[in-house]
Amino acid sequence: MFRTLTDTIFVAPQITVRDVADAEKAGVTLIINNRPEDESADQTPGPDIEAAAQAAGLDYLAIPVTHAGFAEWQVKAMADALENADGKVLAYCRSGTRSTLLWALARASKGDHPAVLAEQAADAGYDLGPVTAMMDILRGRAA
Repeated sequence: MFRTLTDTIFVAPQITVRDVADAEKAGVTLIINNRPEDESADQTPGPDIEAAAQAAGLDYLAIPVTHAGFAEWQVKAMADALENADGKVLAYCRSGTRSTLLWALARASKGDHPAVLAEQAADAGYDLGPVTAMMDILRGRAA
């Protein structure tokens, strides 16, 4: 269920409370929820995931992203979370796509090359095409 972007970053579609134990077994220390609350009736509420994470000794952070796109604060929050994580990170949304796109934007903002990020995302089954131009701009700012 968890897809590997790097040695320390996993992404996933919507997780459940039961999946938190699997994340812990995989070495995850931080769960990032990129899904807005009440996006669909079948999603596990963020507070439920947060409570399960805390009970398992994991950190939890919500950086909700709607289908409207990405804001600078979201990219910065994701970059900060990734840089400050003490271990592996699991980011999730409905399909894992928004989490992957936000991860790529965050890494590009720190200077990672978009082509390398695109390859890592493709290996996990995701396409960074929708944010290619944004990655180039962010990487240019980081230089």
